[in-house]
Amino acid sequence: MLLKDKVAYITGAASGIGREIAIVFAREGAKIVVADLNKAAADATAAEIAKGGTQAMGVGVDVTDEAQVDASVKAATDAMGPIDILISNAGIQIVHPVEEFAFSDWKKMLAIHLDGAFLTTRACLKSMYASGRGGSVIYMGSVHSKEASVLKAPYVTAKHGLIGLCKVVAKEGAKHNVRANVICPGFVRTPLVDKQIPEQAKTLGITEAQVIKDVMLKETVDGEFTTTDDVAQVALMFASFPTNALTGQSMVVSHGWFMQ
Repeated sequence: MLLKDKVAYITGAASGIGREIAIVFAREGAKIVVADLNKAAADATAAEIAKGGTQAMGVGVDVTDEAQVDASVKAATDAMGPIDILISNAGIQIVHPVEEFAFSDWKKMLAIHLDGAFLTTRACLKSMYASGRGGSVIYMGSVHSKEASVLKAPYVTAKHGLIGLCKVVAKEGAKHNVRANVICPGFVRTPLVDKQIPEQAKTLGITEAQVIKDVMLKETVDGEFTTTDDVAQVALMFASFPTNALTGQSMVVSHGWFMQ
């Protein structure tokens, strides 16, 4: 087991990519903290994971709320011990042209993606540093950490920002044996993406089928969505990597959309 007895705090883990990462990490022996805005869903996911014999707990947390983040990490460490792995995955999507974007929506997007990443990083780093065991911080970026797309100004801005935060954490964390990396998926067929399809179709004046073929998957090599398991396997690789040789990096997982 690659993550035996490691404690993984995963945000947005009650659904989508975060849930898949939690399941994969549990199979590899990690203790799982399912952190999600929806406490009931977090508890249900944790209960499902625990059926496999792995210790798991759900915590309800708004990642933009400093007090809630700190309290949830404390609850996790009290129950399971120091945090070894942070997966900063919580996110939402709102699409509009720049000239129509409400400032309140801009601030909400940046708060969830960037403030949430900062607050969970700060709380988990304190645990990692104090334990002396090192750790791994993994941010859920996007192809939009590298590329721009229309209608997504705050999302693209936030996902670019995660790479900057990751690089600082990699440099500061090295002396504590803490690594930081970013996963940059292409379009993954999650509820977040499903919600975008009709929204983009309406805004762009095209059909939903055209959104999938000509917008979301146009730049891939095979016209395929990235899967949640694709992303979870990369997260496992980052989390289990044994040295600081792999830190401060961003890896695109996108069926060839954006090649570095």
